[in-house]
Amino acid sequence: MTEGLLSLQKMQVVSWVVLVVITAFSAMFMSLAFAWSVMVGGMISIASFFISNKDILKLIDSVTSLSSPEDRKATAQQGQKGYLLKFWLRIVIIGVVLFVLIKWKLVNIFGLILGLSTVVISIMFISMNVAGRYLFRGRR
Repeated sequence: MTEGLLSLQKMQVVSWVVLVVITAFSAMFMSLAFAWSVMVGGMISIASFFISNKDILKLIDSVTSLSSPEDRKATAQQGQKGYLLKFWLRIVIIGVVLFVLIKWKLVNIFGLILGLSTVVISIMFISMNVAGRYLFRGRR
């Protein structure tokens, strides 16, 4: 479990680094308004990932802390319902925030989409890093 937590922490750090780099390049090569949009989208993406990560870890900890298989199953089923409710609530909140940002023209839509892709870009970098280590330097 500790290795998984380190990977998730690494993922969050990489996501913030990717967001800072993309925002800086956007400010230098596009415009400050575009960079603002990238930053807003990235913060929404990273916050959603962070909250989801926290909810999943809480669910896993609550289930694995029980010794009885019946208790584990009941807790897992109840926790799954709670997690799904929180998931859909988070999606609705993000949808409302994005609607307001786009409707009121507070952001550049392309910059927002680029920012929302921050976590996906981070996953891509981490995956390429792991694959590279596995293929070229031997398995670790």
